[in-house]
Amino acid sequence: MDLTGKFLIAMPGMGDPRFEHSVVAVCAHSPEGAMGLIVNKPLPKPDLGDLLDQLGIPMITSDRAGAQAPILFGGPVETGRGFVLHSTDWHGAAMPVSAGLAMTATRDILVDIAAGVGPAQATLALGYAGWGPGQLEREILDNGWLIADSNAEIALGAEHGTKWTRALGTMGSTRARFRPRRATPEAAGGAAPSLLRKFTPGIFRHFGNPERVLPKRGNIPGESSERRRGQRPL
Repeated sequence: MDLTGKFLIAMPGMGDPRFEHSVVAVCAHSPEGAMGLIVNKPLPKPDLGDLLDQLGIPMITSDRAGAQAPILFGGPVETGRGFVLHSTDWHGAAMPVSAGLAMTATRDILVDIAAGVGPAQATLALGYAGWGPGQLEREILDNGWLIADSNAEIALGAEHGTKWTRALGTMGSTRARFRPRRATPEAAGGAAPSLLRKFTPGIFRHFGNPERVLPKRGNIPGESSERRRGQRPL
């Protein structure tokens, strides 16, 4: 089962506030683990303009409203690391995710976005959700997640408050049809480091206040779920 390019939709009663009502775009999945980005949890700060200022990238485009676009909380692992999920019309070194989505983790795409020549649609995320070998499969079997085809309009759209319901709607599902589930003992805080290294050289690291960056404990192979649960949320 390869879930690359799928949506993971958190079931009600997830039990982990970091993933409550989350919609996760799975960017990579293999026997080594899985990596995805939460697409419906905007951060209050920083916004895109703040990030470009921090990185010394001038905002050349006249789209000043775009500079105020929120950055998403992509997940609890390496929250100082940035990823851009975007439409497939950008011709840089992007990793295909699905028919309508790609992911890039290099500075080039931010330079192009600031110059007004980036992808038609893009959203920036800090941090990612990661699962070790077999962990995501166990959470799915325990009814932690629903699986749906990804939808670029939902993933890259600005109406974050309705994304969870809309993602359910693509399956013909509504919130009323679900009963709360028992929380699983594992949380999506681990990752297969070799899987991540294959396609994420790092667009930027430790952006903003370094005290807000989670330790890299979730990247330690074989780390117990008890320790992963100890990661403090944003």
